[in-house]
Amino acid sequence: MRRVVVTGVGTVNPLGNNVKDFWANIKANKNGITAIDQFDASDFDVKYVGAVKDFDPTQYIDKKEAKRMDRFTQFALCSTKQALEMAGTDLKDLDPFRVGVIIGVGIGGLLLTEAEVRKFEVKPDKVSVFFIPMMIANMAAGTVAMNTGFKGDNFCTTTACSSGTHAIGEAFRKIKDGYLDAAICGGAEACISRFSLSSFNNMHALSRATDINKASTPFDLNRQGFVLGEGSGVLCLEEYEHAKARGANIIAEIAGYGATCDAFHMTSPSPTGEAAAQAMKMAYTEAGLAPEEVNYINAHGTSTNLNDKYETTAIKLALGEDAARKTVINSTKSMTGHLLGAAGGMEAVVTALSVKEGFVHRTINYTTPDPECDLDYAVDANRDVKIVGALSNSLGFGGHNATICFRKYNG
Repeated sequence: MRRVVVTGVGTVNPLGNNVKDFWANIKANKNGITAIDQFDASDFDVKYVGAVKDFDPTQYIDKKEAKRMDRFTQFALCSTKQALEMAGTDLKDLDPFRVGVIIGVGIGGLLLTEAEVRKFEVKPDKVSVFFIPMMIANMAAGTVAMNTGFKGDNFCTTTACSSGTHAIGEAFRKIKDGYLDAAICGGAEACISRFSLSSFNNMHALSRATDINKASTPFDLNRQGFVLGEGSGVLCLEEYEHAKARGANIIAEIAGYGATCDAFHMTSPSPTGEAAAQAMKMAYTEAGLAPEEVNYINAHGTSTNLNDKYETTAIKLALGEDAARKTVINSTKSMTGHLLGAAGGMEAVVTALSVKEGFVHRTINYTTPDPECDLDYAVDANRDVKIVGALSNSLGFGGHNATICFRKYNG
């Protein structure tokens, strides 16, 4: 049986434009959510977003080339270059057809679409010739391949907020089943705009908090919606023997993957939690773990009323009541907001590093217990935990559920 390990990670998100800064801010429990300043939001009752700050793509990308990429593609490519740098390889020793790129994107170039539609309404022939190839969601994966020369499986998973986790799971399977020897995988998204904010707000999905420390409050009784975020998270996965042979610094082992569908509702998770629980069971069972060996879960934890309640139900179903109560759970979204299609990628970075270091960050902003969310959400402090098995959950509009299971690398 081929094993799959994580040898590099990269990220651009509201808490940092590289892994070093991001991880330091995670450990400091910094709130990366900020007031909206990308556009005039005075007519909105939503005041905060999880925005990437001080991002300079030219640190990693040629200036001319960067101008021909949408922001989400820039995020993906910068994260990829970070991950390969950490992995210490360009993977050029492998057949390029054995190295894949699978990057999930939930929406794609929405900001560019808005800008070009405004041009179109004034003068149709002013629409950019680069509009379509910059806007389409698969261009993140395509652009990464063009910059790395990787010619294996190359596609975009688009399953709303579970896109990034599905991408990592599919890459894991491709390597485990022998179709690839390595892969770049994760998620990217950049959709903070007046148009998207208005749409999510009209759905009553967004937090309307007026206190920045009450904006994203996963599992809290008074949670009122998610904070719209942006960014990326990318992993470099390798077949274990290849990584071992080159002396790679292995971060963690990815050992299981589960994917299911609620088949229930356009936006609401199923109240039963059955399908989400099955995804978790599939992931830890494939990893060879018993329920009681799963002692950390990076939850989807959006800070919406329905998600947090039904995800809690699903965790209890997946592990059993007793094991669920002994498992430490957290939500990175308490610090970053919800990165949509990039959330699973960024949270996989957190989960892999947590497994390596035996560290679980606090879920910040929590003040009031909810009787329907009655598990251990690490709300009081960071934890030092000897992690045996860790799950990273993503639940997307349309009923998409994806879970990946990490184990500590022990040789």
